[in-house]
Amino acid sequence: MTMPLHPSLLEATRLTRAGRLEEATDLIRAMLAGGAPAEPTPAMRDSAILDLTPEGATVSPSARRSLWPDKPLWLDKEGPAVEARTGGTFLTRSYHGPAGTLGYKLYVPPSVRDGMPLVVMLHGCSQSPDDFALGTGMNRLADELGFLVAYPAQTQAANASRCWNWFKSGDQQRGRGEPALIAGITRQVIADYRIDRQRVYIAGLSAGGAEAAIMGAAYPDLYAAVGIHSGLACGAARDLPTAMMAMRQGSGINAAGQPGTHFVPTITFHGDQDTTVHEVNSCEIVARAAAAAGPSLRTHSEAGRSPGGRAYTRAVSVDDRGRALIEQWTIHGGGHAWSGGSRSGSFTDPSGPDASREMLRFFLAHRATG
Repeated sequence: MTMPLHPSLLEATRLTRAGRLEEATDLIRAMLAGGAPAEPTPAMRDSAILDLTPEGATVSPSARRSLWPDKPLWLDKEGPAVEARTGGTFLTRSYHGPAGTLGYKLYVPPSVRDGMPLVVMLHGCSQSPDDFALGTGMNRLADELGFLVAYPAQTQAANASRCWNWFKSGDQQRGRGEPALIAGITRQVIADYRIDRQRVYIAGLSAGGAEAAIMGAAYPDLYAAVGIHSGLACGAARDLPTAMMAMRQGSGINAAGQPGTHFVPTITFHGDQDTTVHEVNSCEIVARAAAAAGPSLRTHSEAGRSPGGRAYTRAVSVDDRGRALIEQWTIHGGGHAWSGGSRSGSFTDPSGPDASREMLRFFLAHRATG
């Protein structure tokens, strides 16, 4: 039997989805202190999930119409015009394993061959693989640079807004829940297409970025590098209240308090005007990665401006051999959106630096050592 959520949590979730984060945080603090619960309303009862839907981003009319379809978009084999803009094939597939079943889409470039890299892309809340592929332009890069792209598809049965459940303890561990399913998809594609096992990478946006951080921590032997756009660190939350607080003010994770963490090269992108997931979370991701990498890193920063006019700061941490192990991109004036993305997809910032191309540059410079 499913227990109903505390009315105050329902109201706090509704406030969060409306962008009223300060009120939501105050309500959670009052609840934890033993305050009286908020009276439930129909709007509260309809908000019984954590929704990280980005706000303030560029959303095309067609993408906006598709955010809450009658069926998951990844089941639509016709899909948007993503195949017309690329030369390869966009396949609809599924993985079945001990942790359950999960659908995904797989982009195979026209000149596929043994030993190619694989990039796993984790969409944000309310998005679909088709939408995410359009917004990030990752399939066109796959044609250009020669790699496959897998897009796991969260289901509405698992989360009503199709968010990855990064804030649930049962979905944060190796061999369990969503991490096991995503790893299963990754291994299935590796086997089916004879992928170069040393060049397998994972990236995501928002809830997908938080899930990518979990995957890097749980499967450092599977992924050679991780890209986190507008996301949160692994372990940033353990339930709904801590998730909403982390989104607003960071988790306060002690980077030094993670003994035995295996380092995975990491690149982050985050807008400094993000009102959905605060920029401090990017700093926490980098701090944890740096602690795992060891004390020999040296960091330098450079400022730049994208062709679209968006200013940014790029901080690069290198080891004693000069290898860039961590990159942190801060998009000045940027909100909760994929930097440099296409207006054809949802939640993109076309004026920003090209996060997709920069991630691929960073990824392909790294090979797994396990």
